[in-house]
Amino acid sequence: MMDSTILIHAGQEFVKLFGELFLLFVGISFVVALLQVYISPARVRQILSTPKRSVNSVLGAILGAITPFCSCSTIPMLTGLIRSGAPFCGVVSFLLASPVLNPAIITLFVAFFGLKATLLYGTFVFSLAVIVGLLLDSLGFVKEVKASAQVGCGCNGGRTAWENLSGTFWVKQRQAISIAVNNSGGLFRHVLPYLLLGAALGAFIHEVIPEGLLESFIGADSFWAIPLAAVIGIPMYIRTETMIPVASILMTKGVAPGVVIALILGGAGASLPEISLLSSMFTKKMIAAFLASVFTVAIVTGCVFNLTM
Repeated sequence: MMDSTILIHAGQEFVKLFGELFLLFVGISFVVALLQVYISPARVRQILSTPKRSVNSVLGAILGAITPFCSCSTIPMLTGLIRSGAPFCGVVSFLLASPVLNPAIITLFVAFFGLKATLLYGTFVFSLAVIVGLLLDSLGFVKEVKASAQVGCGCNGGRTAWENLSGTFWVKQRQAISIAVNNSGGLFRHVLPYLLLGAALGAFIHEVIPEGLLESFIGADSFWAIPLAAVIGIPMYIRTETMIPVASILMTKGVAPGVVIALILGGAGASLPEISLLSSMFTKKMIAAFLASVFTVAIVTGCVFNLTM
């Protein structure tokens, strides 16, 4: 039977972790809801209409980084982007950046890992998303898009966009804030179970798993640890909001930072639900290329973290 002292300490750690996450997400949920009013799918398609490949790929990664869309709303947006004539490189860069770079993830990174780690993470993930987009476009993977791609998602279909509001700028601004306040409650309720799970797992690992045990298996000196973490992460459906607090605890237990980053990127960048949706849009060859891209981004970023952190 588990010692009652351990349970008490685990409970205290859970309250601490969840308290931090709760305060962060009260603000984040409002900002995310407000961004979803300002940055609609139609606006994204309009921005990505430039014919210049390099500029389009950068814009795609930027939009992926700032738009707080979940994977089920990112995927059907890709259909609209492709049908609207947006260059393929921008579409791929958007696809890679969107699930692993957004306001919530960046805020959590700053809170749990600090500014240096956040800048390192953001810079490498963003740069690799741009490079992969340009590379797959150059290799002709645009031919691997199914002509009859049709994906549906109901998670944000009825959300009001900025361009649909009426009145003066300040009247529209008040409307946008009102909509964001109403929507942020639903957004926070959607994320809440993952925050609870992340805090609970983090508290359990912090109190139950002995110091050094994880380090002996997946420490910084294990050359296979980063690729293994990326491989394990890819078939897992890891919400980044769940994984980041767990990751901070894993690092205190001796797990190398690069291993943790590879696990986060593998799980968030290519979850099974996302792959299932992508399969309705892309051929198997493109799916394989996408998985290889996520795997590469996870390994490269993980190795950079181990060398610099």
